[in-house]
Amino acid sequence: MRLAVTGASGFCGAAVARLAAAAGHDVVCLGRRPGPVGGYVRWDAAGEVPDLAGADAVVHLAAAVGDPGRRAEAAYRAVNVGGTARLLEAARGRPVVWVSSASVYRPGPYPGPVDEEHAVGGQRSAYGRTKAAGERLALAAGAVALRPRAVYGDGDRHLLPRLRRVVRGGRAWLPGPDVVMSLTAVENLAAACLAALSWPGGAYNIADSRPYRRDEVLARILGVPVRHVPAGLVRGLASVTPSLTRYAVDQLTDGMVLDLGRARARGYRPERELADYLV
Repeated sequence: MRLAVTGASGFCGAAVARLAAAAGHDVVCLGRRPGPVGGYVRWDAAGEVPDLAGADAVVHLAAAVGDPGRRAEAAYRAVNVGGTARLLEAARGRPVVWVSSASVYRPGPYPGPVDEEHAVGGQRSAYGRTKAAGERLALAAGAVALRPRAVYGDGDRHLLPRLRRVVRGGRAWLPGPDVVMSLTAVENLAAACLAALSWPGGAYNIADSRPYRRDEVLARILGVPVRHVPAGLVRGLASVTPSLTRYAVDQLTDGMVLDLGRARARGYRPERELADYLV
C-alpha cells in the first residue's frame, strides 16, 4: 500500500518508515524534515492540514515530546491536539494508527499490571496532558491508538539523555526502592504500527515481552553502580528545581508494567528486548 508516515524524521517515525519500506510498502514521509526512505511531503503539524493525496493509510507519529514546563503547554497542544485534529480531518476514510503513550494513564503507584481500561487523566506533564487530549480525538474517530512506554533503541534522543541526569560522582542516584517496569524497543513499536493497520479501532498497550527491574537496567545502561535516595526528598526537590519535574520522578518510581493482553490477542509478538542492545 501507499503508506503515509508522519514524523518520519524522528526516532520512532524513522523506524516505522524503514520497516514499512522493507516490507514493500510505498512510503511517503510527512513532517518538517524528510524521512530516511520514500517520498517527502512537508507538513508543519502545529498549523497545517497534511496533504495525504494518494495515501491508503496513515501511521501518525508526529508529536511534541519531552518534559517541558507549563509555559510550553500551548506549543505542545498545537502539535499533539491541533495537529491530530488536522490529520484526522485529512485522513477521513483511511485507516489511521495513532501512536500515543503510556503517559496518558493516571499516575501510580500501580498495584498490578496496567491494562487499557486503567483511568486516563491526571497527567503531571504538558506532554502527558496533550497526548491524552489528542488520543481522545483519535479514538473518537475510530483510529487505533498504540500506548508504548519508554521507547528505547538506536537513535534515541530523549530517554537516554534523561537517564544520564541521575549520574553524579560515578553513581546513579535513584529515587525510592527498586521497581519493575515496562520498556518498549523501537523495533517492537514499529512492528506494532504496521500490524495495527488491520486491527479494530481502540487503545492497545505496546511493550517488550517482559518487564525489567529498574536498578539492573540503569546500572547496565549507565555503567555505574546504583544508589537509592528517599523518593519524598526527590519529589520535594522537583517542586523547586526547574531541571527536575514530578513527571520525571514518577517515571522512575511508579513501576508501571503494561498488560499486553489486548495486543497479543491480535497477534502482537515483540521480538526485541533490552539484552539485544547490551551485548
